[in-house]
Amino acid sequence: MSTPPPPRALTDTPRPVPPEHASGDGAFGWLRALGPRGRRAFGGAFGGYALDSYDYFTLPLTMVALSAYFGLDSGQTGLLTTVTLVVSAVGGALAGVLADRVGRVRALLLTVITYAVFTVACGFATDYETLLVFRALQGLGFGGEWAVGAILVAEYASARHRGRTLGAVQSSWAVGWALAVIVYTVVFSLAGDDLAWRVMFWTGALPALLVVWVRRSVQDAPEAAAARETSARKGSFATIFRPGRPGAPGLLRTTLFAVLLSTGVQGGYYTLATWVPTYLKTERDLSVVGTGGYLTFLISGAFIGYLTGGYLTDRLGRRRNIWLFALLSAICILAYTNIPNGANTVILVLGFPLGFCMSAIFSGFGSYLSELYPTAVRGTGQGFTYNTGRAVGAVFPTTVGFLADGWGVGGALVFGAIGYGLAALALLGLPETRGKELE
Repeated sequence: MSTPPPPRALTDTPRPVPPEHASGDGAFGWLRALGPRGRRAFGGAFGGYALDSYDYFTLPLTMVALSAYFGLDSGQTGLLTTVTLVVSAVGGALAGVLADRVGRVRALLLTVITYAVFTVACGFATDYETLLVFRALQGLGFGGEWAVGAILVAEYASARHRGRTLGAVQSSWAVGWALAVIVYTVVFSLAGDDLAWRVMFWTGALPALLVVWVRRSVQDAPEAAAARETSARKGSFATIFRPGRPGAPGLLRTTLFAVLLSTGVQGGYYTLATWVPTYLKTERDLSVVGTGGYLTFLISGAFIGYLTGGYLTDRLGRRRNIWLFALLSAICILAYTNIPNGANTVILVLGFPLGFCMSAIFSGFGSYLSELYPTAVRGTGQGFTYNTGRAVGAVFPTTVGFLADGWGVGGALVFGAIGYGLAALALLGLPETRGKELE
């Protein structure tokens, strides 16, 4: 009689993969290597982030109609975006703690339900103040979804494929963005502006369908769930801010530099996303900005950039990938602000590399932040650092707005390059984690 194999230790080492999935070769080898449960987790995270993006873009796309309906000035409309990003930092930190304490899937469900409910509520707002409150509450779910979904998938993915797997999850942001543009075009073509903006927010109920499927089909990675149950320090903010001691390395240095990294990348991103269309329209007189043609170039570049960045973060390493696209994103800023007047076709086409570079730099974030923290505080660390960076990074486009009065939008846009410089600086304090088994 054969003896049973000894029990495996409860570690974060990836589970043995069935032979048919072991090689992970081919264009979709990373997806096969996840196994059935991992692919369901991938589907839940991909759908959650796509719909997160969809609900987020309901505001920018309806901003003109909202401003006219409520009689808002530019400061009031800008505050709607700012409050979403700032509150998302709180939502991301709370969701990270929940992910460590109650599980990844449960936290994912809570974030999706939160952003869906309050996106729909925005469509019922009767005044600006109510809309502002609903948008802030939407930010709670918006901030938490990405971090929780990324961790859920990272704990199923192998070290070999983790970068491209998380890059594919990140690409769903472009999918949700494109879906929002399509629905916006249809809704505003069929209904007047006073009703259309409400309908756009009401379509934010779409994530309810995802919640039903995730609740029935998706589970946490077994080893991560077991480690969470046995940890005494799960979901602890004190742990991610604990300084190192001789023989007992802490996480304070990691947390501080990860926040700086996230601040730089997102500061640069939101500077470009917020001000490039305005720059092209007001200083370049490019009338097609904000229409389907411009958005097609930008979104296509973003989608391919996410996938390419995910591949490169596995090939080059996490730090080199971020360094590369920080440099290229800064070059895009300089290109936009120095191309001679009259070259509108060139400016329009440059939407593709702009979307490509400013998205590819994000592809490594899901894997990198997951690998920087141990299982017990992975959600707490990733949720806090990513979303704190998002909130602080929201200051960058505001600064550009103030500088634009004296420098012009084009001159002030160079400030966005400072964000990418901060990201490159932050990498000097963080280790390379490519190939690291989660532990």
